[in-house]
Amino acid sequence: MPTGGSGLWGPDDEDSVWEAAIDLFLLNRGNAYDALACLFGVRNSFGFRPLAEGRGLVDNASDGLRGEFAAYGGPHDVHGTTWLTWAELDTTDWQETGASGTRSRASTAGTDTDWGRVWSAVRILSEVHEAENVRLVVWFH
Repeated sequence: MPTGGSGLWGPDDEDSVWEAAIDLFLLNRGNAYDALACLFGVRNSFGFRPLAEGRGLVDNASDGLRGEFAAYGGPHDVHGTTWLTWAELDTTDWQETGASGTRSRASTAGTDTDWGRVWSAVRILSEVHEAENVRLVVWFH
């Protein structure tokens, strides 16, 4: 379950907290397994070097995100829990290919795929909150 978040007010502010910004299901249609493999290492029969695999639930997740994670059954009922910042995505080599050498990251999860709307929303959040303060937190059930 993808969720975009943002550290409001910046990391140096005493009132800085992470808040869930949007459920990315609203922006992304379907289960493109090649993209999930490329990004998160889920069902990675495509041979991609995942950008963020197996990191678990981020330590400083918001209470709302923790509640949503628990509602899906938490670590016992979900798999592939991980997270990825916009700073990491922004420096990704989108021309890197999977093991076959025929599918690039851009062709599976780039701006011209269903993930393009997600990247637009996350980029806009990063303009407000800075790239390292915006992240995707995902899990699968």
